Amino acid sequence: MRRFRTIRNVHERTVEAPAEAVGALLDRVSSPNDPLWPAPAWPPMRFDRPLGVGADGGHGFVRYRVRAYEPGRRARFAFTPPLSGHHEFVVEPLGQGRCRIRHTLELERRGSTLWTWILAVRWMHDTVVEELFDNVERAATGTVTSPVRWSLWVRLLHRVTWQRAAARAFPADARLARAAFERTDYSDAWQMALRPGMPRDPEAWRSVLRGAPFRVVGREGGEVLLGQDAGHLDVRASILVDDRRVTLSTVVRLHNWRGRLYWAAVRRVHPFMARTMLRRIHRRLALTAPPAAERARQPV
Repeated sequence: MRRFRTIRNVHERTVEAPAEAVGALLDRVSSPNDPLWPAPAWPPMRFDRPLGVGADGGHGFVRYRVRAYEPGRRARFAFTPPLSGHHEFVVEPLGQGRCRIRHTLELERRGSTLWTWILAVRWMHDTVVEELFDNVERAATGTVTSPVRWSLWVRLLHRVTWQRAAARAFPADARLARAAFERTDYSDAWQMALRPGMPRDPEAWRSVLRGAPFRVVGREGGEVLLGQDAGHLDVRASILVDDRRVTLSTVVRLHNWRGRLYWAAVRRVHPFMARTMLRRIHRRLALTAPPAAERARQPV
């Protein structure tokens, strides 16, 4: 029987707060008002049911199930194929008003797992865990002794691995964009999922078109419509935000042969520019969002 060697990674932090208080925070991980998981800068932890044995989910591309759960003390998550191993959080009392929280990861080294871990996953994993511990301190004590700092390598990995905008059918709820012109010669739509803590107000997303000479021509519900008119064509850009996603849509009306000639060249680069701009503002808003511990203190 073939045996695999194991990658083992351990993080722990002493917190000047009772174990009961920190354990209660751990019990809220993956909940809608999660005070610990460092989203939206990182993919949120989500399960198909409340935290408990059998709950299935994960964060980002990493999938796992809850294997063991002791409320207020311990939660173990077993990786699902192709990964094999587990990770867990444990809260240990250290006397009155003091405790230790520990995160342990054990991952079997299979195929390219070791090199992926060494070059990329370890760096992001360490940052996520330490940011989660920062939130434990924020929520339990109101301050953080030594907040984690991202290395240049983590910043690069984070930028490279950030989710991409996906092409979607023109949204039915983009009513302002749909009614912008009697005749539309071009339309497209690019969409990204929203993470916990990201703004749902479309006004916060207007800088997606930063630098472009657009003006606001309409607002309705979760949609803001921006536009630019010229002698050869008119353009409208719709930013539509709901509880789950943000959509950037474009409609174009051409006036004459100059407009057709111009758009024949521009439409080749327009999709790249649209999805790049949406992805850029999506990441910027995620990185500038308040920490989960601060958001959890705000009224729901």
